[in-house]
Amino acid sequence: MTVHRLLSTAAAAVLATAACGAAWAQTTQAQTTQAQTTQAPTTQAPTAQPPAAQPSQGQTPPAAPAQPQAAAPAAAFTPVVPHGDIVQTLQAAGEFKTFVKALDATNLTSVLKTHSNLTVFAPTDAAFAAYDPSGKLFNDLPGLQKLLTHHLINAVVDSTKFKNAHGPVTSVAGDQIVLDGTTPTLKADNADILQADIHASNGLIDAVDQVLKAGSVPATLPEQQQQQEQQPEAAPSGEAAPTSASAPEAASSSAAKGTKPGH
Repeated sequence: MTVHRLLSTAAAAVLATAACGAAWAQTTQAQTTQAQTTQAPTTQAPTAQPPAAQPSQGQTPPAAPAQPQAAAPAAAFTPVVPHGDIVQTLQAAGEFKTFVKALDATNLTSVLKTHSNLTVFAPTDAAFAAYDPSGKLFNDLPGLQKLLTHHLINAVVDSTKFKNAHGPVTSVAGDQIVLDGTTPTLKADNADILQADIHASNGLIDAVDQVLKAGSVPATLPEQQQQQEQQPEAAPSGEAAPTSASAPEAASSSAAKGTKPGH
């Protein structure tokens, strides 16, 4: 009986101790939870952003603005170095392939090789590409030949002959090339002369940036026209009024009598 009571007493003490421990653990956990609740900062839920507007079904979305493209730089012109006769110099330069091809197609190559004292205005390949992008020039060989002979003068006309002057010269085609030396850039008809006075063995070459067009510029400057209009129609005593030829006209006097290049 004594042993049974001791066991009962001990069991009751153990149960009491366990119950106290459980109660203490629950109290501690509750206090911890309350402390965390008190100390945790209040965090606001992020405000929802409205979704981006989507194009409705069947509606084409707006295209992005096009970015401007930089223009391609113009090809630099390489100075021409004399290399034999006119045709050989053009061939060696490498920038006159279309012009040389056109000379061959119109039987003018032999003219430029066998005649001397010529002046040739040679358009670059870029000039021909701008003038005839479709390449139809070679479909009309008579017309092409006339165009090419407008680029030839049957005389040596170097830049000193029309420096500070403006006037026409007669081409091998029988029409006129207007040379202008009154501006910083020398001009022939509508074209700028990229390089003047290239001395080949049988004449001069002037490289130009455009295919020449007869009649593209006036033969006289406005001030020249005004001076001509102010000149008296007849000189006194029945004598003819004196006239002064411009430098280009004087330089091409030998070409005015015919359209074929001379020796």
